[in-house]
Amino acid sequence: MKEGWLDDDYIILFEEKSDSLQEAYALMDFLPGYHLIGLLGWDDFIVENDRGVLFTVPTVPLLKQHLRQLDMDLFHAELVADEGKTGQIKWYIKPVCFSGDPNVGPNVQWVTLEHHTQLVKWWNQKYRELAC
Repeated sequence: MKEGWLDDDYIILFEEKSDSLQEAYALMDFLPGYHLIGLLGWDDFIVENDRGVLFTVPTVPLLKQHLRQLDMDLFHAELVADEGKTGQIKWYIKPVCFSGDPNVGPNVQWVTLEHHTQLVKWWNQKYRELAC
């Protein structure tokens, strides 16, 4: 994995862990046809379609209609490491799409990647249940 700042964006590229994390996040259940590349700014996944085009999509809700094309060359980018952030992912205790507060404060916690996979799956399943 490779992570760090690129200008004002914090980026985590999953690299060799991409396939196993794609499975852990259950990406194919929520966004079939896309391959997981990483995280942009902790709130959005970076995914790639079968033509190699990169997109961002919110981690919650993980829906095709929220895909936005990403015009960054992430694979050759020099990411600036941040020892204070390495190995941590910002998470909204109550996701913004469920009316959680998006500002840094009591609704924000820092979680491990493993915990993040569990939270993303759980909240996306909850979103699906409530949308039906």
